Formats: sequence, C-alpha cells, structure tokens
Amino acid sequence: MKTPTPEPRPTRDHLEGLFGKMAARRIVVVGDAMLDVYLEGDAERISPEAPVPVVTVRARRTALGGAANVAANVAAIGAECRLVAVIGDDPRGDSFRAELAQNRLLDEHIVVAAARPTTSKTRVTARGQQVVRIDEEVEDPIPPRTEEQLAAKLQRAMADADALLIEDYNKGTLTPVVIELAMSLAKKRSVPTVVDPKFKNFFAYPGATVFKPNRRELEQAMGATLDLDRPDALPTSLDKLGVDNLLLTLGAEGMVLFTKDKQIHRIPTMAREVFDVSGAGDTVTAWVGAALAAGASVREAAQVANYAAGVEVGKLGVATVSPAEVLAAHDTRYDQLGKLRRGGLL
Repeated sequence: MKTPTPEPRPTRDHLEGLFGKMAARRIVVVGDAMLDVYLEGDAERISPEAPVPVVTVRARRTALGGAANVAANVAAIGAECRLVAVIGDDPRGDSFRAELAQNRLLDEHIVVAAARPTTSKTRVTARGQQVVRIDEEVEDPIPPRTEEQLAAKLQRAMADADALLIEDYNKGTLTPVVIELAMSLAKKRSVPTVVDPKFKNFFAYPGATVFKPNRRELEQAMGATLDLDRPDALPTSLDKLGVDNLLLTLGAEGMVLFTKDKQIHRIPTMAREVFDVSGAGDTVTAWVGAALAAGASVREAAQVANYAAGVEVGKLGVATVSPAEVLAAHDTRYDQLGKLRRGGLL
C-alpha cells in the first residue's frame, strides 16, 4: 500500500486549457431528475392551529435537482449535455422543462410518464433558515413501457458521447435494465463512467470509472464503520464494488480518492465559507465527469471538482458553477498560500 502523496499544484494556464477541452465534450447524464422549489419568506408568529411557525411567502423560485442539477452543472461548464430522465405530465413537469431551457438544456431525451408525478422537493425558508422540506414523488420503479422509452433515448444519447454520468436517488428511474444498458453502452464506447450511487443499487455498477458515494452511504452498504486512518479500509471497499476508482466525499472534511493503482489521495475542502451544502455532490459528479471526458487523470478530475464544490457550497440552495468561478477560487487559494509562504508561516 502506498502512502498518501501531496497534491501537485495545477497552474492557471493548465486549468484554462483543460476547461476549454471540457467545454468541447458531449456528456450524457442519466438518472433521477427532479424539480427543486424554494418558498422564501418570514415567520413572525406561531400558528393557532398547531405549534408550528406561520411562514409568509415573499418569493418563489424553481431550480433543477438531482440528475437534472448534474446536467445543469455540465451545461455551465460549457459542454454539450444530454439529460436522459423521466418526468410527469403535470404542472411541475412544465416548470421542469422551463428550467431546462433556462439552463441551455434540450428536452429531447426526456421521457414523459403520464401516470407518474414529476419528482419535486419544496423547501420552505424563513429569514434564510429552512423550516420544512416537502417531497412529492413516487419511488416505485418506472413501468416497462416507460423503461423501453428511456432505453431508446439512452441509446441515441450515447451514440457519440464522451462520458456517462449516472445519478441515482432511488426514485425508480434506474432500474436494473436501465443500469445494465447504460454500463454496457459506456463500455462499448470506451468512455469514462461516473456513478453517484444510493443504497438500493449500490453494487450494480462494476466497471465504473469513478464511484462517488459519501461516507454514510459507503458505511451503510459495507455494514461497517470506516476508519480512514487505516490504509486497508478503502481497498477492501474497492474490491467489493468492482469499480476502478473510489471517490469518497466527506462533507466539510473534503474528499478521499482511492485509485486502482492502490494510492490514497486526501483532498481537503476548498470552501472559504459554507452557506448551503445542497447540490454539492451533484457539482462534483458533473466536474469529475467532464474533466475525465477531456482527458484528465482521475486525480486531477477530483481536484478540479473539489474547487467547484468549494464554490457551490458558498451559494444559496442548489446552484451551478462556471469555469470562471473555479479559476477565481484557484487564484484566491494560491494567493493566500503565497502570502503565508512569504510570511514564513508555511
């Protein structure tokens, strides 16, 4: 087992060149798409009907969530993104399509399931604090007819794709048939596959290029607490999953990358201020996938995604991150390091 090694510092010119290549790639995202709804207001009193705050809504906005947020982040990078997902024939589905257009995403690979609602999460906030979240969804697997339509859309989307991103929220889109087809299409094209898993299908992705759970998800699937100070903790997980590389997200502690050549890389968080962690994992998935599609190594892709995640958590709610913002974060980071070195503190 090789010990962790210090991360090389990417230069600004190198990042600019990489981002230009990322913007020229075609990325397919398949998985559970949803609509995020934000109701923002004030809470000045307690309801006489129950001991709960009364929120007077002052503003309402919608955003893409789940796999659709991954797609929005890919589009923000500048790459061509093809979102393969299922929505309902309902007003939330109409709002979802409007958000796709706002994010420069086409709906040609979206399947409409008339008897199935568009998955949505409504967050009610008062003075910046979330009061309650309301989920409207059906978690049953999509029916056979919808599955056939989705498979056809996926095959067309993957015809000349440069990478495949699979976003699983256990909302029923990723059935065993869809997963097997997605993985086989990526293997046939020899393109990188990035998987953001959930518990139900956790072991269904052997051969994935990057498998990206958070610590709680990995511990739940493995049935044991991970001691990241022990060098044999991650290799065992990698072998059981059958994937090439494991990228473990640790929230405020950053990420740990375990590569197929048995190296462990600790990647500390780049966040200057954490305002809202919603959607940070989606940002990581998008940036890792786009970077791999552009020819970056897994280690470099994880570093770049870490910069992007550090920007995303400084924003309100689910948000996208642009290459310009990542470059600004890079410049700020190394300006600070330079000052510390000149001051003799490093």
